[in-house]
Amino acid sequence: MLIDDHAMMRHGITLLVNKEPDMQVCAEAGDGREALAQLKKNRRVDIVLLDITLKTVTGFEVIKGIHLLTPALPVLFVSMHDEEVYAERALQVGGRGYVSKQETGAVLLTAIREVLKGNIYLSKKMHVKLLRKITAGYSEPEQLISTLTVSEFEVFHLIGAGHSSQEIARLLNRSVNTIETHRFNIRTKLNLKDGADLIRYASQWNLAELRKAMS
Repeated sequence: MLIDDHAMMRHGITLLVNKEPDMQVCAEAGDGREALAQLKKNRRVDIVLLDITLKTVTGFEVIKGIHLLTPALPVLFVSMHDEEVYAERALQVGGRGYVSKQETGAVLLTAIREVLKGNIYLSKKMHVKLLRKITAGYSEPEQLISTLTVSEFEVFHLIGAGHSSQEIARLLNRSVNTIETHRFNIRTKLNLKDGADLIRYASQWNLAELRKAMS
């Protein structure tokens, strides 16, 4: 099953997958709500390919709904975002791997097969980074952004996309008070003095991530 808000991307992946004798795209969706509705109807799905940035809720939120419906269903994240920032978080929320959209079709097919075997798929670069982190006892200095929890990171990303606390609460199905608490914690962890600084920082970070993905 493909979950991506770009129809052209879904079409390209469908063509790639359907050429394989042992694979077939059996369902697709453009946003989280549509995806969960499709999944309730379609029990043929063996793996989900999920983007992080969707029109309504984030992929990190969608995977929670997927695992409520089918806890054992493996999810492989396929995204344009920086692997060094997002891959570890994808695993934290229950993903079985991460593939950058800048990779070749052969890499994506390999990742799908590895996840279907029950393995976790990451690039060699990310494997090395995580192994170093483990062997160093998590003592290596990390960027401040990596200190955010998965929930805080979701809120941070949506702030950078221009959403208010009320909009974020609706998108993530949480209370406004919870979102405001996340905003306070994010400002504290990132050493930002006020809400304006947070919006500016989050917007600049989102823009920088987009430029890296497009370069």
